[in-house]
Amino acid sequence: MTRTTYAAEVTVSDGRRYASLGTVTVRNRRLVLLWLRRQALRLADAHGNRTALEREALRLPTTDVPPVLFHGSDAPEGLRFWATDHHRPDDAIRTLEAGFPLQFTVLDPAVGLSLTLAGWRTSPADRP
Repeated sequence: MTRTTYAAEVTVSDGRRYASLGTVTVRNRRLVLLWLRRQALRLADAHGNRTALEREALRLPTTDVPPVLFHGSDAPEGLRFWATDHHRPDDAIRTLEAGFPLQFTVLDPAVGLSLTLAGWRTSPADRP
């Protein structure tokens, strides 16, 4: 019997290059959503907070992604909205439960930067 697992990743792109800021593999879709929401809030909270950016640079390695320097407030506001809107968790859980990937992208139009939060099922669901 194969156990279902899920993965999540936060990526950043400038339109030409792409980089993974961090990934995690967890045992259920709720943990994927929890990790993605945590990363969204951490990234949004670090915007405009130089002390937080410097403190994050000194942290020991964790599963959290490093902060991103946004040049405008559009991306952090979008991340915060996605993480705190009360309809988003239910929609995200249903998407993952149906076997579809979850993806949310915010843009920093000042510099053409995009940041994507993604989650997906990595192994097939158990079959009776």
